[in-house]
Amino acid sequence: MAGTTAPNRTPEIKYTQIFINNEFVNSVSGKTFPTLNPCTEEKIADIQEGDKEDIQKAIDAAKEAFKLGSPWRRLDASKRGALLDKLADLIMRDAEYLSSLETLDNGKPYTNSYPTVVASASSIKYFAGWADKIQGKTIPIDGDYFCYTRHEPVGVCGQIIPWNFPILLMMWKLAPAIATGNVVIIKPAEQTPLTALYVAALVKEAGFPPGVINVVPGYGHTAGAALSGSMDVDKIAFTGSTEVGHLIMKAAAESNLKRPTLELGGKSPNVIFADADMDAAVMWAHEGVMYNSGQVCSAASRTFVQEDIYDTFVQKSVQIAKARSVGDPFDAATKNGPQIDDEQLKRVMELIESGKKEGAKLECGGERLGDKGYFVTPTVFSGVQDDMRIAKEEIFGPVQQIIKFKTMDEVIERANKTQYGLGAAIFTKDIDKAFTFSQAVKAGTVWVNCYNIISYMAPFGGFKMSGLGRELGEYGLQQYTEVKNVVVKIPQKNS
Repeated sequence: MAGTTAPNRTPEIKYTQIFINNEFVNSVSGKTFPTLNPCTEEKIADIQEGDKEDIQKAIDAAKEAFKLGSPWRRLDASKRGALLDKLADLIMRDAEYLSSLETLDNGKPYTNSYPTVVASASSIKYFAGWADKIQGKTIPIDGDYFCYTRHEPVGVCGQIIPWNFPILLMMWKLAPAIATGNVVIIKPAEQTPLTALYVAALVKEAGFPPGVINVVPGYGHTAGAALSGSMDVDKIAFTGSTEVGHLIMKAAAESNLKRPTLELGGKSPNVIFADADMDAAVMWAHEGVMYNSGQVCSAASRTFVQEDIYDTFVQKSVQIAKARSVGDPFDAATKNGPQIDDEQLKRVMELIESGKKEGAKLECGGERLGDKGYFVTPTVFSGVQDDMRIAKEEIFGPVQQIIKFKTMDEVIERANKTQYGLGAAIFTKDIDKAFTFSQAVKAGTVWVNCYNIISYMAPFGGFKMSGLGRELGEYGLQQYTEVKNVVVKIPQKNS
């Protein structure tokens, strides 16, 4: 935990209300919902429950902030960047508190929460630097015309944040939207609203004008649906399951054809060739599926291992899985905390049982740990076949499936035989194999001799049913601007 202070196991819960127009307010209905500690199953706090009426209030505030001539629309682009820089500085000032709050609400180890908060601030600063560099082009079209393009903000952006990386994925969406001059309504996951609400207070402290950034906690089928289906929301961004992604895209199509950015599920192939550095490949594959208790959309959830090294790879993977510590996320020695909630725990356990019933060999783990909290022991299956549920469905838990293959052509075909296409990886010392696989696999990101290296400087997103659009990097800015073409007739002088 170098570079951090000791975590606070009982951080004060400072904000539980809805944040609209730079003010914390109660919900219109007066309803609340509990946010639970996934380690103990006990209530942390009651949160004001945003509903359709609260979403509309936030939309109205955002529309007012986005009006032509408003302080936000008149603000220099460089000053938008300065506001984002200030927000990043405030997040770093309160990094230990935010990390403790994230660990309490989400259950991820503090040793993971703190770097995630730092990465959140870094991503904000990256996009802050882009704020005054959003440029159009002059185009030499035929005739006596001056033609140029402007990149203008889309407008009111709804952003629905998942529970697995609450503060980080909030910033992945908020920062490029604000850098390009938009206004946002953020709907954090109902399981993990606490860090988003604290960041809302930092938004006001940083000096953002009222209505530019609004945070409305609530449930997906009410608050999230209201955002997705609103005729007054110009864009929707969502990270979560492919199932919900379908609903959001349908709502966008049936309302005002708002443009969606969807970062959805995955069942990413991680291919280990016999010539790979064995120990490094075992470690990367293990972390690729066990990190964050397996609750990562791009997890290495299909580990293909060439037959020559298969048995040794399984043996080493089992050894490292058995040694992985699970428990108190505030303990610096803990690698895995709990699953996020009872629903997710039951899904993981049900898929583990399906693997056993369908004939995969359970090498280790596969059990719920303790009778309080949603803990699962790190699990490894060998003898996995492509038609098994654990090889096809997104588990979102600490469950490694190790699958045998023979040749490059075979593994490419099998790797691509999935509805998903978020990530993929290859481990080999042969550069020809690396390039062949990287070109042939259908995935938004391909890692070579590493896994899950994600940078705010480079695009992230999926092929096929893993989503639409890209987040992060310069590509992520494109999702938040409209391109306007302007053509001006050039008057001709009389001869």
